[in-house]
Amino acid sequence: MLLLALPVLAPAFAVEPSEMLPDPALEARAREISRELRCVVCQNQSVDDSNAEVAHDIRRAVRERLVAGDSDSQVLDYMVARYGDYVLLKPPFRMRTLILWLGAPLVLLLGGLGIWRAALRRPPTAAPTPLSEEEKKKVEALLDSKEGVIPSEARDL
Repeated sequence: MLLLALPVLAPAFAVEPSEMLPDPALEARAREISRELRCVVCQNQSVDDSNAEVAHDIRRAVRERLVAGDSDSQVLDYMVARYGDYVLLKPPFRMRTLILWLGAPLVLLLGGLGIWRAALRRPPTAAPTPLSEEEKKKVEALLDSKEGVIPSEARDL
């Protein structure tokens, strides 16, 4: 049971004891800021939850800035200046971050348009031609006789 719970508990161990600040108020601020920052090597994981080396460096830098007396917004501005808007889990809506906000919907829209155009280019399928009287008689004869029918393949017998 413990092994099954380990992936769920792993983020709780991301912040190492050596990183923690002795002041509980500063540590709480550092944890809150770390939850707003994206690990630049992980996929959509906060710095607070990541075990990556880069996340460790970012957490250490956040704590250093807080100990130096920076406000929360100054720490976030420092991280944006260092790593770009991508480091924020909720980047601001600006011209530079337009691709972060509109990238996924744009890809979805372009994919839908491509499928729609492909469907329009496809030639219409012709309706199947009805059976002639001779073919209808052959089908009736096959259905009436049970000769040549393998029992495992017979469906309506």
